[in-house]
Amino acid sequence: MAEMTENQAENRVTVTMDRTQLELVEGDITDLDVDAIVNPANEQLQLGTGVAGAIRRKGGPSIQEECDRIGGTPVGTAVMTGAGHLKARRVIHAVGPVMGAGDEDKKLAAAVRAALALADRRGMKSIALPAISTGNFGFPIDRAARIMLTEIHRFLQGGTKLERVVVCLLGDEAFGVFKRELRRGFR
Repeated sequence: MAEMTENQAENRVTVTMDRTQLELVEGDITDLDVDAIVNPANEQLQLGTGVAGAIRRKGGPSIQEECDRIGGTPVGTAVMTGAGHLKARRVIHAVGPVMGAGDEDKKLAAAVRAALALADRRGMKSIALPAISTGNFGFPIDRAARIMLTEIHRFLQGGTKLERVVVCLLGDEAFGVFKRELRRGFR
């Protein structure tokens, strides 16, 4: 791991890994200026509440219409749609696990990998991910932080066209958990 910079005023931490910047930010993922944002989706690709609801409200109906045409995708996979009126160009819908469904850690890791790989394959330079499965799906945020940061680190070591990966967290508490996990290092 190379240098780590921190801006307390903005709740932002940046780490440079190889040629890719990994950022932790506290804020609203729908406001970020990146090529793609990740929607923590359900298998039916229905944009309901939480991050998905914010994406639906700010992006407009075209995103849900595209999701309806796709129809669905299994846990641990990801699909891509347009981003409607969002700053981002695309929305990647990554389906994380519901707590209690079994094998949740592996399923979350697979969803993170699927989102990153889809962005990379489609030539995206920047992607923003929320804390997948930690809202309505009940995944413990500390476990999610460890799994997500480990998977991002592994993916970036494999050679990628991604120049910037942002983990966008809602609230100081979630940001603090991810920041502590990032400082702990990758394992």
